[in-house]
Amino acid sequence: MKMRVITGEYRGRKLETPAGYDIRPTSDKVKESIFNLLMGCIDDSVFCDLFAGTGSLGIEALSRGAERCYFCDKSRESIGIIKRNVQHCHAEEKSVILQGDFTKGLNRINEKVDVFFIDPPYGDSLYEKCLEMIENLDLLAVNGIIIAEHDSQDQISEKVGGFVRVRRRRYGKTTVSIYRKEADMIRESEDLQEEV
Repeated sequence: MKMRVITGEYRGRKLETPAGYDIRPTSDKVKESIFNLLMGCIDDSVFCDLFAGTGSLGIEALSRGAERCYFCDKSRESIGIIKRNVQHCHAEEKSVILQGDFTKGLNRINEKVDVFFIDPPYGDSLYEKCLEMIENLDLLAVNGIIIAEHDSQDQISEKVGGFVRVRRRRYGKTTVSIYRKEADMIRESEDLQEEV
């Protein structure tokens, strides 16, 4: 499966992909759809590509104007691919590459993150655990977004702790769910009422 950076500073750069199927890269079609959903949220943002695989999503975010991206994966093969892809795009200064499972990765982030992208191995039921840990560590920035890519047959909770699902898009066998802090949404609703 060939991958490339779709648009932005690194547009057209070809990215290294795994020889086997242990890593499941997000397709260009789904990647483009995700960034369409994020329109206006990328510039100067802090992004986290959890279960990063090849780093394709995080590199795309950097290409489109993100200030920094944390790449996290427990696989040594994945970390090697991410490092080579980041170097190929000359994005080292904007990248923080963390080897370890998601718990180790999240514990090593020492700033608020504007956009989390979560794409664990399908069937591992790690989505809720990730959201719970992000909430417990208070890592999501005000008005931040969590994007979960999952199998369309997976039943993921509409509410996890203080996060609620605000959007769900299906692309064949793949579904993208977007979560936000419930408190942010309540505050925005109150602000709108005051303006009326």
